[in-house]
Amino acid sequence: MASAAQAAQELPEKNLFRIGEVSRLTATKTFVLRYWESEFPTLQPVKSPSGHRLYRREDIETVFEIKRLLYEEGFTIAGARKHLADQNGGSGAPGPRGELTADVPREVARAVEAPAKQAPASRAHRKFLLDLHEELLAVLTLLEHE
Repeated sequence: MASAAQAAQELPEKNLFRIGEVSRLTATKTFVLRYWESEFPTLQPVKSPSGHRLYRREDIETVFEIKRLLYEEGFTIAGARKHLADQNGGSGAPGPRGELTADVPREVARAVEAPAKQAPASRAHRKFLLDLHEELLAVLTLLEHE
């Protein structure tokens, strides 16, 4: 199997890919990709306004890396998740597109970077934040194409 870098170079010249395209490009079933989204915080494709998953080139590189770790290196899901989190600075959070910038209001930054001593977010609160995150990424994607 080609390395993730080689495979990423062979991708068509576009920025966003639907899940079916990613499935064909990576030779991975769509249900596996959806499962990996739930297991790997670094794999977070944006959703279009119509609800379709849109994978960026970085997401496809992540899919190739997850696939390599699981199928070639023999990692467990938990081991691969930890390995990817360690590669991304130990946070397990998404890479550059998930980082806070100076443009983010201070109260939003404080809420996102809440101290560990606070009670964990409720399931509903976490879902709300994840939905908000997906919507903001979709808006960002739309703005990048204008």
